[in-house]
Amino acid sequence: MNERVRVGLLGSQFVSTLHAEALKTVPEAELFAVASPTGEHAKSFAARHGIPHHFTDYRKLLEMSEVEMVVLGIPNDLHCQATLDAAAAGKHVVCEKPLCLNLQEADRMIQACGRAKLKLMYAEELCFAPKYVRLKKLLDDGALGTPTLLKQSEKHDGPHAAHFWDVRRSGGGVAMDMGCHAIEFFRWLLGKPKIRSVYAQMSLQVHQEKTRGDDNALILLEFENGCAALAEESWTKLGGMDDRAEIYGSKGVAYANLLQGNSILTYSDAGYDYAVEKAATTRGWSFTMYEEAWNYGFPQEFAHFVDCVRNDRQPAETGEDGRAVLEALFAAYHSAGTGKKVNLPFASMGTRPIDVWKKP
Repeated sequence: MNERVRVGLLGSQFVSTLHAEALKTVPEAELFAVASPTGEHAKSFAARHGIPHHFTDYRKLLEMSEVEMVVLGIPNDLHCQATLDAAAAGKHVVCEKPLCLNLQEADRMIQACGRAKLKLMYAEELCFAPKYVRLKKLLDDGALGTPTLLKQSEKHDGPHAAHFWDVRRSGGGVAMDMGCHAIEFFRWLLGKPKIRSVYAQMSLQVHQEKTRGDDNALILLEFENGCAALAEESWTKLGGMDDRAEIYGSKGVAYANLLQGNSILTYSDAGYDYAVEKAATTRGWSFTMYEEAWNYGFPQEFAHFVDCVRNDRQPAETGEDGRAVLEALFAAYHSAGTGKKVNLPFASMGTRPIDVWKKP
């Protein structure tokens, strides 16, 4: 049996905090290094999480022979190059969603890790969230019969990561930020069948001063097994995060609300900080979570990824899954731009999904 897997974090902002807290719950993992281009961020992050090494240049982190796995918590436009660099340095990669900006980058990432016999793991935490895992078991056990319609919605008042407002860096708006969750969630629930077609409607309703991207998106998927799936994603919902799912089948129906039922209904004039939501989003009514990261599935996700590296197992969520999500996102943006249903496979045009919705 191998020793603990030593992990390097690329990034020191919001999502990297979630990664660090999740990894600290995994006995087989050791947080070993962090890299952030802002030196003070890297230093303070390392001190806060008890990480012995910190760098401003992630390539210095990749030179450390002790580091076996790196986690990318950096802007979307940096995912591809960082993965190529990590593969060249012999490191397994966990990449935050979305995988990258386009299918060409996705192929380069997959090929680089494949050639080096390294794992490229796709960080989709909804597939590890305990309530959603139980929802999938209902479906897998036949309790709901044959699935006919899936629904998932994720809504709040805007992204935590500042780069998501800049479509040049993010590649798109709320569909890229949260629609990617829904697409992989649907694939996972159904056992990852092929997507037959995508139809989408997108709009920019509230945040015109911040972004050119979509802040509301409706995405309708049709799978080869005949099941339909509807994603409802929004950056315009006030009062904290709302994340829920529904399954309709030939023998039953199930509703799962990821937060309500695990939360304290709260009203606050001042707002408050905690793991996932910042003060700006917790003013007024919101849902105060206990063991929030656990309910979202982050510790379970990283326990799985560390086990895959430590014991050379196949990840449940891979770079190929991230690519499948990205293909569907490109089709969704193209559908929103043309008003037509788009059949898959889809050959992406442009360098970012938003480029097939709104011309640069």
